[in-house]
Parts: sequence; C-alpha cells; structure tokens
Amino acid sequence: MAKGRRGGYPRGGGMPGGGNQMNQLMKQAQKMQEDLAVAQEEVAEMKAEATSGGGVVRVILGAGHQIELLEINPGVVDPEDVEMLQDLITAAVNDAARQLDEMTEARMAQVTGGGFGIPGF
Repeated sequence: MAKGRRGGYPRGGGMPGGGNQMNQLMKQAQKMQEDLAVAQEEVAEMKAEATSGGGVVRVILGAGHQIELLEINPGVVDPEDVEMLQDLITAAVNDAARQLDEMTEARMAQVTGGGFGIPGF
C-alpha cells in the first residue's frame, strides 16, 4: 500500500468526490425543505370560489375545505323544492373543493417537481 494512503481512497479517507457531492445533496435537501415550508404556508392561505345554478349559489372555501362564504339568491329559495337548493349548494361546494385540491396539488408539484407524492396534499 502506498505511503499516506489507506484503502485506495484519496487523502482524507473519504470516497472520491463524495464529500462535495454529499454537501451539494444536503444543500439541495435544505432548499427543498425551505421551498416546501413556503408552499405549505401559501396553500394554507388559498381559497376557491364556485357557483352553481347560473350564479344563484356561491361558495368560497378556504384551507381545510372550510366554508368561508355561502351566498344564496333569495329568489331560488322555494319551500316546495328544498331538494333543488340542496343540490345547488352541494354542487357549488364540491366544485370549490375540487378547485382547491387542484391548486394545492399544482403548488406542491412546483416544489417537489411532481416526482413524488406528499401524503395529505
């Protein structure tokens, strides 16, 4: 074995180029963590708006799919046809939830590159 060398690796005992690559990998991981934290904050502030029945029902959903606003045009309220109103509300809420999910997924894909899924997003 050559003097001053062990195991055939360069001085310092590490794998060839390994320290530099490991540092770069750690920097990339840290950057991704920071970007992910920013994206999660942005997602928590997202809102989605949807209407149904030609705009007679309007809903705004916020983070966690919480209804922040529900507007119903009084002209659509028919005590004899409550089912129609229920259907309009359901349609608007479901549409807003779908939009919010799509916005969340798109934002998180910007951080992860779409390469892997994150549970809950």
